[in-house]
Amino acid sequence: MSGLLVNTPVDITLPDWLQDCLKKSLSASNPESEEARRTCDTELICIAFRFAYELHQGQYRKSGEPYICHPVAVAGLLRDLGGSAAMIAAGFLHDVVEDTEVTIEEIEQRFGAEVRCLVEGVTKLSKINFKSKTEGQAENFRRMFLSMAKDIRVIVVKLADRLHNMRTMEVMSEESRRRNALETRDIFAPLANRLGIWRFKWELEDLAFKYLEPDAFREIQQHVAEKRVARVDRLKKVSDDLRSRLVEAGIQCTDISGRPKHLYSIYQKMQHQNKEFNEIYDLAALRIIVNTNEECYRALAVVHDAFRPIPGRFKDYIGLPKPNRYQSLHTGIISSWGKPLEVQIRTLEMHRIAEYGIAAHWKYKETGGSTGTITTSDEKFTWLRQLLEWQYDLKDAQEYLDSIKNNLFEDDIYVFTPKGDVIPLNPGSTSVDFAYRIHSEVGNHCAGARVNGKMVPLSTRLQNGDIVVIMTQKNSHPSLDWLNFVATSAAKNKIKQWYKRSRREENIARGRELLEKELGKSGLEGILKSEPMQTVAEKCNYQNPEDLVAALGYGEINLNLILNRWREIVKAQELKGQEQAVVVAITSLPPSTPKARDIVPPSSRISDSPIVGIEGMLYHLAGCCTPIPGEQITGVVTRGRGITIHRQGCGNLDSIDCDRLIPVRWNGAIEQNGRPQTYSINVQIEALDRVGVLKDILSRLSDQCINVRHASVKTATNQPALIDLGIEIRDKSQLEHLFIQIKKMSDILNIRRVGQDE
Repeated sequence: MSGLLVNTPVDITLPDWLQDCLKKSLSASNPESEEARRTCDTELICIAFRFAYELHQGQYRKSGEPYICHPVAVAGLLRDLGGSAAMIAAGFLHDVVEDTEVTIEEIEQRFGAEVRCLVEGVTKLSKINFKSKTEGQAENFRRMFLSMAKDIRVIVVKLADRLHNMRTMEVMSEESRRRNALETRDIFAPLANRLGIWRFKWELEDLAFKYLEPDAFREIQQHVAEKRVARVDRLKKVSDDLRSRLVEAGIQCTDISGRPKHLYSIYQKMQHQNKEFNEIYDLAALRIIVNTNEECYRALAVVHDAFRPIPGRFKDYIGLPKPNRYQSLHTGIISSWGKPLEVQIRTLEMHRIAEYGIAAHWKYKETGGSTGTITTSDEKFTWLRQLLEWQYDLKDAQEYLDSIKNNLFEDDIYVFTPKGDVIPLNPGSTSVDFAYRIHSEVGNHCAGARVNGKMVPLSTRLQNGDIVVIMTQKNSHPSLDWLNFVATSAAKNKIKQWYKRSRREENIARGRELLEKELGKSGLEGILKSEPMQTVAEKCNYQNPEDLVAALGYGEINLNLILNRWREIVKAQELKGQEQAVVVAITSLPPSTPKARDIVPPSSRISDSPIVGIEGMLYHLAGCCTPIPGEQITGVVTRGRGITIHRQGCGNLDSIDCDRLIPVRWNGAIEQNGRPQTYSINVQIEALDRVGVLKDILSRLSDQCINVRHASVKTATNQPALIDLGIEIRDKSQLEHLFIQIKKMSDILNIRRVGQDE
């Protein structure tokens, strides 16, 4: 970086590329010339920089440097990706609407609709008051994905913004660093992967890893540095050997070099395979760049001839590219020093796409400039269309965020039509998902499925490479049971739409039946016609209670959501702003049943409760279902024991009078002595009976920092071992992650959660 901006007082050092733009802008003269046409883009960049500089004048980052340094860095990252002038201008302007008094309309007036779209897409809704951080975060992502659908470059600008923020997080508080790092790991790094921008993905992952697991990060960083010299020397010998063999085979090799694995990738491998660092051998991969697809396969033959290939480690991403357009041949070999080594073989164009992903569309476009227009109708944006469909399907903010994370992390599976067409689907998809992926009518009239020539139930999970044949019948129609096993949002929506359109009266009857079970038959008509229920319908985006009941009948909305909102509204009206207590239904309990205020003696009242809706009351967690944070819960008024908290769906709730039920929810993360509060649960594991299996399981639990209260093993001749564990868990997400880790162990047959009362 060198030089300062001519004719404008600047208190920062500008990068050389920006200096060149500013000089070209000042020297442009003839607007009719080709040079002048190119400097029109230069002029847009320069005007955007000057405008941003003036608006951010006097603003400073927490590090103490002028705020304009951040937009300049973001614009530089976009330029390195080959972004258009509009993208680079958006990089300069991406914070002005959020941090200054400038409106988005003024941005359009000054810089045009294209720049406005990009800036608006990355602007947070920070000036709106949301009920919770979760709701605000969910709404910001909804808005961002809608903007992505209009112009995919929106997310590239956002990724550049996030990458520079992550590079400069040292001055932030520990809480802010962890919050941003978690969001980066769960949302933005997977987004970069989905778009194929590898150089953004690996750096975002490593930076998030640095702040989320600082000790592990430093340890792996040190180990990698210690072995670097020996690793580089060994890779050079293999490279020289292969280069000479490729030349002998008549294959022109553009480049052959070692590529070290980034730190988070090593950490993930250690976690997933339960290994120590010294047990991880493939810390680097060898990359071979050739000219044509044919030479890729010829080079693969040379590699396999020179070194022993490892069975099951060959992947052909050229014949079957990844959803993000990534193409390459991957193979595992036993190196000359006796350890596994991954070799990647690709063309130069494949390498560009691997590094820049979607950005390669404009960075290396032969015609020069690029509009960046890539439509979301493209097959590679199936995941984005699903996220857009969830805008309407998932009403709850936390559920929406969880769905985003799950969908972004998952790699698609590939199945085939009888004609050989490749259909990408979410992992866990069934024949019904496949049918709706082909066409809505195929799904609506699906009557059976044949997978790899065999008849299978419609709920059977499809695997990579399956050949699927859908059998249809004119009189067949969707079943609501399909909603219990389909994996794609598109299939769920189309099933619900069919029922919404075709079975309204039936849906209303089913919805009323569900409400009658909870609220009782007598008085239901009055409740449905009441003002509170009209308010509930409007809050759930329905015109009237009848539409709400129909939606409940065909599964578009959750019963507990309706009941909780109705009780909250009734409670707010009846109590008229007084201290929150139990819902109004409790006040009408029979005399023999104690009321909540009588259950709790004043001396036992607590503050900062982990459960919202029972503030100041005695409560305990039900042993039959052992609820934990992240799960939907229901409170039950008891005699002498205060409120019992059950997990929604607990079988014991079926026999309880609905008048004793109260709406409650978890109150976020609660800490005890500076540590997250944990909850005791029991799990039972079915495993092959071998020496050391319990030790291996306990090791996994220790790696996850999960405390074990008790453990017991039951064995029988020729029978699997039953392992009962009592453990302490923070929340639902930690439990789900633990189940995934345990199931990956080769000796594990099944793992399930059991109640403490069992």
